[in-house]
Amino acid sequence: MSEKGAGIVRASWAGTVLFGVGAVAGIVAPGPLQWLGFAVSLALFVVGCVVFVWAFALAVTRSRTDEIVVSSLYLLAGAPVPVRVQLFGSLAVEVVVAFGTAAARPYTIAATAILAPVYGLGLCGLWAARYGTFPPRKPTPKRKPKRK
Repeated sequence: MSEKGAGIVRASWAGTVLFGVGAVAGIVAPGPLQWLGFAVSLALFVVGCVVFVWAFALAVTRSRTDEIVVSSLYLLAGAPVPVRVQLFGSLAVEVVVAFGTAAARPYTIAATAILAPVYGLGLCGLWAARYGTFPPRKPTPKRKPKRK
């Protein structure tokens, strides 16, 4: 994998591992450790929301020169395959852990794990907004003046 954006990929996997440990701990020892799982899930959700908005703001500034579509941004259309595999792999693990946790302990605080994958999705957008390649923006056609 290239050095470009490697910190984002590492942060994605670090959050995924932290989430997995917190979620499993909350399932195995639901008494004292369920709050750890909840805290990790909630923290990743909040950080993910902030990163999601940050990525969108970066993309808006880049959209003056590049043709950026939101789906291309968060689905990593302009990213190299190794980066896509790493970021989507991390996101997939988060989704599986989230659904597994919610299924193992439904109707409890552990079900809030379903919010954590926003973290991985936000980091996908951040990588694309900072390092993704997009086609150049097409010039906007000039309007003809209205006739009176």
